[in-house]
Amino acid sequence: MEKQQLHTLLAQVAAGSVSVEDAALALREAPFTDLGFAKVDGHRALRQGAGEVIYGAGKTPQQILRIAQTMQAQGQERVLITRLSPEAAAAVGAGLPLQYHEMGHIGILGDLPAPATPGRIVIATGGTSDMPVAEEAALTASFYGNRITRLYDVGVAGLHRLLAHLDEIMDANVIIAIAGMEGALASVIGGLADCPVIAVPTSVGYGASFGGVTALLSMLNSCASGVSVVNIDNGFGAGYLASMINHPGGAEA
Repeated sequence: MEKQQLHTLLAQVAAGSVSVEDAALALREAPFTDLGFAKVDGHRALRQGAGEVIYGAGKTPQQILRIAQTMQAQGQERVLITRLSPEAAAAVGAGLPLQYHEMGHIGILGDLPAPATPGRIVIATGGTSDMPVAEEAALTASFYGNRITRLYDVGVAGLHRLLAHLDEIMDANVIIAIAGMEGALASVIGGLADCPVIAVPTSVGYGASFGGVTALLSMLNSCASGVSVVNIDNGFGAGYLASMINHPGGAEA
């Protein structure tokens, strides 16, 4: 049950069109639906303002489909599916009207909302190879009603590429800095921006990058103030956190 559904239910009780007993029954319905292989959290939107998200990796297409159908039956109009392979997307899309974004491995059921706040989230990458993680972040933030600006391939190997976008950096409410290799982009942006910077290390790099650990440690040790760090390749986490910062009053999805 989403917040708007709860408000509608309580208004109906106040107006006398729904009995107290029927309203209590609706609220007593299991806060999760047990599918055997998954327990779908139907009250997450009520608690947190945003519904459950499906993590697609490791799930079969049939499991993803069942979970998504259950979420929609519970009243969740839009469903976000992360780490969705093209093969799984094809299978899910055969049963539901899925929008699939292959670059970010993101599936979306329902239409993206109009931006709910004038604030803007800037998403910057060190290189083109970081784009899959960046698109996961961008689509997640868009799913939660945010304005997005993409600044791709503006890494420190050619600093002038980043400095050409100072207006966008200064205008941002939140910046997501995504980089592999040595992960220096977050510190550079953190030294330029007056807003929170969310650093995302990626697993892009040669052997001594250790699958993103080098970038992770570099970002954790940033000397720039206002930089926080999420896990390696966690574009979803960065996009979700950026949305929370950009919507201080909360946003429903």
